[in-house]
Amino acid sequence: MTLLKYLFKKFIPAFFVAMLFFSIVLCLVDLFMYLWEYIQYSVPVGKLMNLMLLYLPKTLWYAAPLSVLFAVAFTLSMMYANNELTVIFASGVSLFKFTLPLLVFSLMLSVGFFFFENNIVVPYYKQKLEYQRVLRHITVSKDNDNAVIISNGGLTVYKADYYDDLNQRLFGLFVVRRNEDKSLNSIIYGSAAQWSPELGYWKIEDGIIYRYIDGKLKVDRDITSGVLSSLDEPPETFRNFTMNVEEVNASDARAYIETLKRIGLPYGEPLSVYYKKFAFPAVIFLVAFLSIGLTGRTRKNVLLVSLILCVGSAVAFYVLQMVTMSMAKFGYLSPIMGAWGPVFLFLVISIFCFRSART
Repeated sequence: MTLLKYLFKKFIPAFFVAMLFFSIVLCLVDLFMYLWEYIQYSVPVGKLMNLMLLYLPKTLWYAAPLSVLFAVAFTLSMMYANNELTVIFASGVSLFKFTLPLLVFSLMLSVGFFFFENNIVVPYYKQKLEYQRVLRHITVSKDNDNAVIISNGGLTVYKADYYDDLNQRLFGLFVVRRNEDKSLNSIIYGSAAQWSPELGYWKIEDGIIYRYIDGKLKVDRDITSGVLSSLDEPPETFRNFTMNVEEVNASDARAYIETLKRIGLPYGEPLSVYYKKFAFPAVIFLVAFLSIGLTGRTRKNVLLVSLILCVGSAVAFYVLQMVTMSMAKFGYLSPIMGAWGPVFLFLVISIFCFRSART
C-alpha cells in the first residue's frame, strides 16, 4: 500500500465522521433556539424535518473547516503516537512531501466549497429562513420610515417620512436638487407622492417648489412635468432596504453593494461580508496547514495536546475574525482587511509552525 493510500485511508473516514457530527450539532442548536416557538404554534415534526433538510447545506459549509482541522490533527497525532511518522521521516520522506496530498486536498476543497456555497448553500439557506419565518408566524414588511436616498450622482436627495410599498406611495416628501457645481437648484415638497409606472416618475400631491434665484427665495406651486420627470428614482429604492449578504450569491451581493453606494447608504458591513464569502472557504486550507504544523509537538498525550492546540488556534482565529469584521463594520478597518486580515495573519503563523514542526 502506497503512503498516499495509507494516509487517505486514515484521513477520509475521520473527515466524514467529523462532518456528520458537526452538521448534526449545528442542526440541533438551530432547532433548540426556536423550539418553544415551534411548540407554541404546534409545528408538526415533518415540517421541522423539512426545515432541517433545508439547513443541512449551510451546516456542511460551516462544518467543513472544523472537520478538516479535526481529521488532520487526529490522523497525524495517531501516526505520531504509533511512531509511524518516525519511520516515514527516517526513510527520507519529509513532512512537507508526506502531507502535501492533504494540503492539495484541502485547497481543492476550498475552491469547491466556494461554488458549493454560491450555488447550493445560498438558495437553500434563503428558503430555510423564509420557511422558518412562516413556522414562527413572522411577517416581513417592506414599508420604510424616514427614508433618505441619494441618487443621480449626489445631485438629487430624497427624504420621505414614510414609504408605503403596497401602494407605492411616499408621504412627507422633500426632494433637494443640486446643480453640477453642487450649488442648490431647488427644493420640492409634497404632502404625498404616487409612483406612476406609465410615466416612470413620482407624481407630487400638493406640491411646492422652492428656488433660490438672485439672492431671493421664489415659491411656486406649479411644478412642471419637466421637473417631475426628473424624479425617476424607482420605488424599490425606498423599500426597507436591508439585505443579508449571506442569503444571496456573490453576484447579487455585489449588485446590492453597488446600489448602496449609488443611493448613499453605508456599505462597509455588507462589503466586508461579501469579501468573507471568498475568505471563508480559504479557511479550509488554512486550518489544514495550521494543524500539520501544530500536531505532534509533544511526545506524551500526542492526540490530546494536538487537538487542544488546533482547536485553541481555530477559536483564536474565529474570535479575531469577529473582531476584524466588527472593526470593518464601524470603519476602523477596510472591508477587505476585515475579511482577509485574520487569514493572512494565521497563514504566516501556519508557515512558522510548519517550519518548526517535529520531524
